[in-house]
Amino acid sequence: MLRYADKLTRTPSAVSQEDVDSLRSLGFSDAAVLDICMVVGYFAFVNRLADGLGVELESTDSE
Repeated sequence: MLRYADKLTRTPSAVSQEDVDSLRSLGFSDAAVLDICMVVGYFAFVNRLADGLGVELESTDSE
């Protein structure tokens, strides 16, 4: 699953039916594959919005 998520994040155009079939062979249902894809896509979307708007991370320091 993590290999699929990484590939979808870094090189989405390289994802193929073989990648989905690989997840299925490991026991992931179609709904689970969709969930993985949606979570990866959501984080990519939110990160691009934040980057595009110049949003900076909050500091975790307790000053």
